[in-house]
Amino acid sequence: MAALVSSTEQESDRCGSEEENRGVEAGDGGQQQQTGPAAPGGSRLSKLPLARIKALMKTDPDVSLASQESVFIIAKATELFVEMIAKDALVYAQQGKRKTLQRKDLDNAIEAVDEFAFLEGTLD
Repeated sequence: MAALVSSTEQESDRCGSEEENRGVEAGDGGQQQQTGPAAPGGSRLSKLPLARIKALMKTDPDVSLASQESVFIIAKATELFVEMIAKDALVYAQQGKRKTLQRKDLDNAIEAVDEFAFLEGTLD
């Protein structure tokens, strides 16, 4: 049972709270959430440059148009992915008594976590 709780806690640490994932601010009063690059209070909902992500999406020959919402979703998914792999790699850096992530930490995280299996061999 304790393993289930710690696994659940670890997932919530990786992905943040539900409100953070949706970009809802406290006291929103049920208003429609903003999916653009900036929230009403001036804080950004996306940490990555949306114009750059849109340009990268358009490099795919199958993509001719990309809506603002789709670009934002790709940006948010990318942020969460980078956060998750960085946190997993940080565990290996801390085991080596280091504060700086190294390539070997990323390699170890990729080998240890099944969700990262598609990345095996990409850092070679």
